[in-house]
Amino acid sequence: MKPICLIVQAHGTNRDLDVAEALELAGATPEFAPLNELRAGRKRFCDYQMLVLPGGFSYADALGAGKLLALDLNSYFSDEISAFVEAGKPVIGICNGFQALVKSGILPGMHSSQENGRLSATLTFNAHGHFECRWVTLQPVSQKCVWTRGLNEWITCPVAHGEGNFQVTSLFPLASFLENEQIALAYIRPDGLPANGEYPFNPNGSLLDIAGVCNPRGNVLGLMPHPENHIYAWQHPQYARGKRGGMGLMLFENGVRYATELL
Repeated sequence: MKPICLIVQAHGTNRDLDVAEALELAGATPEFAPLNELRAGRKRFCDYQMLVLPGGFSYADALGAGKLLALDLNSYFSDEISAFVEAGKPVIGICNGFQALVKSGILPGMHSSQENGRLSATLTFNAHGHFECRWVTLQPVSQKCVWTRGLNEWITCPVAHGEGNFQVTSLFPLASFLENEQIALAYIRPDGLPANGEYPFNPNGSLLDIAGVCNPRGNVLGLMPHPENHIYAWQHPQYARGKRGGMGLMLFENGVRYATELL
């Protein structure tokens, strides 16, 4: 049996077709659901084995990137998403989807990222103050995250965001965050050396070169880069010069494999 993956669509969502193609190649069956269908109950989260919040500019990023989508998640779907996550089903939020997961408090964790109702982690404006559109190199880090577990190859893929800078306040439990292996992906240099915050290898100034984080259980992943845009070798900008490897497809294959095991 193939796991069926719910791809949530909001006004302004894009790259949803790209992520659907990645999921199909990885062995899942993608299905789209606009938010109004989910609100009306015509489609239900519990009927799916995987969940994707794709990239884009939901609600035109009014009030901040991913903020209004985060309000939707908390206002209309909090119980359903909590049940989905607690069931251990794999969830991935990419770019705008990552922003929504963080600003709703789902990532880095339902409890660890909040203090007295206030978020202590966020994705804010890029350190250099402008939109970044470039290819980056990623190191899979967490062996707890079901999406990155066992990956020993770098991933190269594009970023396209203006608010991808992962930062925390003094209230954030950074020690337990690190102990829980919640850094899923980190920006590195193309030669494999740490980015150490240096631009453009770390394109947004994120703390600890963080490109993606997972929840304490490891089934929810959020990341700013777009692995769905490097699922074929020819998509790499240096393909004609012989550049190969580093495809983002392996990330989706991991998620689909995990979802299949839960069937």
